[in-house]
Amino acid sequence: MNPNQEDLRHRLEALGFDDVRFAAVPPSPSLPDEAAALHRWLADGMQADMQWMERTADKRTTPDLVLPGARSVIMLGLSYWHDDLRARPSPSSPAWARYALYEDYHDTLTPALAAAGRVLEEMYGIGPRDYRYYVDTGPVLERSWAARSGLGFVGKNAMLISRRHGNWLFLAALITPLAFTPDPPLERSGSDDPVPGIGLLCGTCTRCLDACPTQAFAAPGVVDARRCISYQTIENKGIIPRELRPGIGNRIYGCDICLEVCPWNRFAQDGRLMLLSARYDLAGLTLDALLALTPDRFAEVFRRTPIKRLKLTGLLRNACVVAGNSGDRSLLPAVVALATSHASALVRAHAVWAVSRLGGGAGLAAARERETDPMVLAEYELSA
Repeated sequence: MNPNQEDLRHRLEALGFDDVRFAAVPPSPSLPDEAAALHRWLADGMQADMQWMERTADKRTTPDLVLPGARSVIMLGLSYWHDDLRARPSPSSPAWARYALYEDYHDTLTPALAAAGRVLEEMYGIGPRDYRYYVDTGPVLERSWAARSGLGFVGKNAMLISRRHGNWLFLAALITPLAFTPDPPLERSGSDDPVPGIGLLCGTCTRCLDACPTQAFAAPGVVDARRCISYQTIENKGIIPRELRPGIGNRIYGCDICLEVCPWNRFAQDGRLMLLSARYDLAGLTLDALLALTPDRFAEVFRRTPIKRLKLTGLLRNACVVAGNSGDRSLLPAVVALATSHASALVRAHAVWAVSRLGGGAGLAAARERETDPMVLAEYELSA
């Protein structure tokens, strides 16, 4: 073992990371099974319109294409679980993905990754060009490298599941030409795994697959983004397919359903949260307040959170879907106002659907006569 490796682990943990593990980079192709699976997934169109996945596919499975001479991937795990997040929102409250109830992790983890790079420079005499670091933004299959390093295993819900932290980990990666002794991966539980490498410690449990309200799992460990609530409420910038809207329920930003039901979460320990800044107050926002958001109020409330990237139009679109699913007719004035006067056709279209679901379509006759956008007119026709 490199004599400084454990010192490095402790120093990186001291920066605020809850787990630090090392994986060795094999000769190319570094992740042959994952590469084949990724290309099948792309060929089947399951990436929806996330075209960057196609552009960076080869780099994601071959670190040498990201950093020539790469020999190790240092995986850093940061738990965002806290007991304050244990309670599920009531069915009448908008539900946020738990990771969104913090200031944007891209912003808060990046300085810590930069500090981790400086630790490598100090300890090993390398320069800033001798490593790359990413937190969910670069061409890295973080979950695969995390599984190789023993940080956890990839569950049937396609998430990295840790025996210490459950499903609630942010993953960051440092790619380096330094050679470290790899940490051992978790041992395979048996021969009944439905897909090699998937569901290592899931046994026969299929709670995550069964719980998905939009049937987004094409197979264990394989998510069809086109049907995924997280994709539809965050990455999709256009119309949410009508057939998926009822399944979204009260999920206004992202989805934790396939994470929440995982039995491994009962072992989850509270994270130290040294690199996170809580915004648990967002969980208390009412649907009425969200439907009434103005640009200034949106910027004020969601500044520095991941929700800001959705923009007000996207959040109002989602709020209309949640309103339509709520059965709460007291929301009709708010969604009628959006359907008749909002500047965005995307918002108007989803508001028309919400009004129809709440039984208030008769109040849109005048607005329908004035409407010229084909997308909104199509919603009127389909909602008739």
